[in-house]
Amino acid sequence: MLINIPEVHAELLAVFERYEQALVRNDIDVLDELFWPSAHTVRYGVAENLVGIEAIRAFRAARPAVGLARTLANTVITTYGHDCGTAMTEFHRKGSIRTGRQSQTWVRLPEGWRVVAAHVSLMAD
Repeated sequence: MLINIPEVHAELLAVFERYEQALVRNDIDVLDELFWPSAHTVRYGVAENLVGIEAIRAFRAARPAVGLARTLANTVITTYGHDCGTAMTEFHRKGSIRTGRQSQTWVRLPEGWRVVAAHVSLMAD
């Protein structure tokens, strides 16, 4: 298996950056577009375990749209072959000393790159 084929890595980095912009702007349409619309999609968050795209969409619709800005650090994008990759990053929010962590598994589907699994957590103080 080829790891980090340059053009595949560039594609996933670009879609990850698009996701990040949508997240901090609370662009729910783009966030929904970039998650696999499946009952098998999983997003484990800081205080919620969401299984299935409908649970993920309901969470996003109810989430406050304030305080979403953040700074990323130590982002690692890794692609495996042409159609699978991971995006791992740390994040910090203004006014908080806690370090957040985000993990995403991306798969290239016929409609493009989609998150099939995600995890968000905060490290203890």
